[in-house]
Amino acid sequence: MPAPVQVVLVTRSSPAAASRFERALAALRAQTMSIAGLTVVVCGDTEPLRAAVDASGADVAVHAPERVSFAGAVETALPRTPEGCHIWLLDDAAVPEPDALARLTAALERQPSVAIAAPKLVRAGDRRRIESFGVTMTTLGRSIELARGEYDQGQHDHADDQLGADIRGMLVRSDVARDLVPDRALLGADEGLDLGVRARLGGRRVTLAPAARVAVWPVGTSSIAQAYRTRVAQLHRRLAYAPALLVPVHWILLLPFAVWATVLALLAKRPARVAPEWMATLTVMVRIVSIARSWRRVRRFRTGGWSQIDPLRLTRTEVREHQQATDERRDAVRSPLHFFSGGGAWATLAAFVVSVAAFIALLTWPAVGGGALLPLRSTVAGLWADAAYGLRPEGAAHVGAADPFGTVIALVGSLWPAAPTYALVLLWLLALPLAVLGAWFAATRVAVRPVARLALALAWGAAPPLWDALAGGRPAAVIAHLLLPWLLFAGAAAHRSWTTAGAASLLLAGVVACAPSLAPALGLLWITALVVAIVRARRGIARIVWLVFPTLAMFAPLAVEQIVRGTPWALFADPGAVAPFGHGPTWAAAAGMLDPDAWTRALAGFGIDLDLAPWVPLATVPLALLALAAPTTRRPGAALVALFAAALGSITAVADLALRLVTFDGAAVAVWPGTAVSLGWLGLATAAAITIEHLPRQRATATAVAVVCVGVAILPQLTALHRGDTQLHAGETSTLPAYVSAEARADRAVGTLVLTPVSDGSVRAEVVWGISETLGGASTFAATAPSATREDQELADVAANVISGSATSVTQPLSDIGVSFVLTRETAAPQNAEQRVMTLTAHASMDQRAGFVRVGETPRGVLWRVDGDISEREGLTGGEATTAWLISAGQIAAGTIALLLAIPTTRTREFTRMEPRIVGRRREEST
Repeated sequence: MPAPVQVVLVTRSSPAAASRFERALAALRAQTMSIAGLTVVVCGDTEPLRAAVDASGADVAVHAPERVSFAGAVETALPRTPEGCHIWLLDDAAVPEPDALARLTAALERQPSVAIAAPKLVRAGDRRRIESFGVTMTTLGRSIELARGEYDQGQHDHADDQLGADIRGMLVRSDVARDLVPDRALLGADEGLDLGVRARLGGRRVTLAPAARVAVWPVGTSSIAQAYRTRVAQLHRRLAYAPALLVPVHWILLLPFAVWATVLALLAKRPARVAPEWMATLTVMVRIVSIARSWRRVRRFRTGGWSQIDPLRLTRTEVREHQQATDERRDAVRSPLHFFSGGGAWATLAAFVVSVAAFIALLTWPAVGGGALLPLRSTVAGLWADAAYGLRPEGAAHVGAADPFGTVIALVGSLWPAAPTYALVLLWLLALPLAVLGAWFAATRVAVRPVARLALALAWGAAPPLWDALAGGRPAAVIAHLLLPWLLFAGAAAHRSWTTAGAASLLLAGVVACAPSLAPALGLLWITALVVAIVRARRGIARIVWLVFPTLAMFAPLAVEQIVRGTPWALFADPGAVAPFGHGPTWAAAAGMLDPDAWTRALAGFGIDLDLAPWVPLATVPLALLALAAPTTRRPGAALVALFAAALGSITAVADLALRLVTFDGAAVAVWPGTAVSLGWLGLATAAAITIEHLPRQRATATAVAVVCVGVAILPQLTALHRGDTQLHAGETSTLPAYVSAEARADRAVGTLVLTPVSDGSVRAEVVWGISETLGGASTFAATAPSATREDQELADVAANVISGSATSVTQPLSDIGVSFVLTRETAAPQNAEQRVMTLTAHASMDQRAGFVRVGETPRGVLWRVDGDISEREGLTGGEATTAWLISAGQIAAGTIALLLAIPTTRTREFTRMEPRIVGRRREEST
């Protein structure tokens, strides 16, 4: 005869608690098998349930804390239940079917080895679906639900012997009820699995009763809270199950495992798991008493070894098969890319041919110079040192943040580690094909037809701001132009997956690093995307929010310095070397043409005096007309966003021309508007591609007219190098004399005081460390200084004494800061009378001074060596080193997280195929 059954019913106080409690009681009264007794556990305030509990006829009513877990509530009640009874564990969200208890009892009594019988939990809202039926774990202890969310067709009814099950509805045999007490330290997760493991270690087992069905309502909880509890349970079980000698080892490894789990979570594109992982790790590390109690409880009932558990655990292969079997299968909707058949490959190849023809002279150059171009460090380590917080490579002893553009340059130079400066030559040669390639892929987000994709790719490759930047020697603008279409490609789909969000965040950081003046416009586009995600899409909000974090991490140190100095606007200054530029009227820049006089100069070279400047901007009219028609197509949302970007680009270009943050030879220099024009051009070309995509006919004609008009407009820039109408020239790997470069080989910290006569008769003094001034080492913080700092004043005093021939000793101050050479630089442009006088005065003064040894005249200017013992350049203080380490660690962490998110996996690629390639297109339209 089976033992009597005592029900332990857990209910939680709430306004609806009484109705839930009555529903559970009604299900118990309807059981075909009688119940011996009822123990009620009320969690929280007892007042709302007092009348219902009094009327229930319960043998005992127990009060428990409001936040106690189900296991904690059962543990509180078990001492007050009669001995010799089976214990049936239920809560007020469970509604057992009338024969559930009878079938559970039959399963429990079938064999003496069965310690626990577990029912099949089904969803109360749809009893055809299984909520839980059997739980096991992997070899590393992660719990796995064997059946959840499937339609119940009896497919799992044969698997009655399992490691564990959901604790709700479990019937525990009377002789083990006092030993198999649920563990409250698991915080409500894996409680049934833990009971099953302990039962198996004690020579007993768990059986599943598929005919015993209990309907349950889902427990309302946030995903983060559930992930936290699940991870706490897993880590706690790992320590509780471990042999005594290995418990300290497992405890010490908790933090390294948390780091590894964080990396895996980011690779799996599940960053929401990172915070619960660390919270759970820290929680388990401080719960020494709970671990000891759970460990003793396991040992008290255990009679066998883990060999009894192993057959029921899942191996890695079985976990993968189980995941594949339980994944929801959907047909792929993404159409083929058609990169070759659609013309993308051939357009890129043609662009490469045009680029080589335009810049064929670069093939013989060791480096490219002119404009805002400077050499790069000679070693990869030097590149990354320039990009890090610390001693700046220019200035006497300035310690501060590097421009984020230094990181971009370090990445570019690292692609050609044997000679990093040569990477700029390759950049110039590959800029056009890379631009066309990026724009073609960006077009796949808005168009399917090959002609529309080619229209965007060719219009982007022929964009005037790209050719103005190439002819003017502006590497930051060139790189920004190459990154913008990839930002469109990834950013447009950032709300869909963490892979694209991670890639877009890195690209956004790169674009803003190259063109800080674009930050307001890109910020407005980001806010627009965030608002749309919140109001309309209601998904992907966290991914869109993440987009700006790497950018903020890169700019934070520099922003703090600029804000503390009182020059926050200086954050928008162009990175790299300062280079003045000429431009046409403001309206021409707003229309996308920075240099409308290029055709006039080109014709003048052939003896034709014809001013075409007012007419050149009209070349953009066909493209603009196509763009303005885009909102009338079936993609008005995408078209309006593209036109909004175009308007932001034009407005930013006008603002850039009025924003003067740096000076060159005493004259204020405007922010380069080309990158803003690039943004506007991208919006214009994208809107035009949308129109071409939906034209009923004459698509090829419209594309040809728009692209040819733009191509004609850039012909002067395309041929500028052959005609000599460009600032580009064969550069060198150093801006200092070869003698200094030899002394500073391998990026040694050799200091050189460089004196440059300015057109107004003054002298610009600066200290350069290493073999050269470098592109990555240039500092916008120094270039935008509103007034001279104490360090600048001291350097100016030394320079004045050097030039004036005063009796004051100047070699000692130079030796003390580590300066070994003094160079009076020859300017590229012819010197005026005041500059020549200042140069001759400086030469005469230094030739007459003791302590300076004239090395000789060089192509860079006249060089002197400081005689005597030269001190080493002072390093960072302890506080500065700590600050540098913390800043670098934070930036590396942000970049690493974004990179891990951006790396695709097999699973993310599978999910990608289930989304249309075009953003905003419905799945049924994806053909």
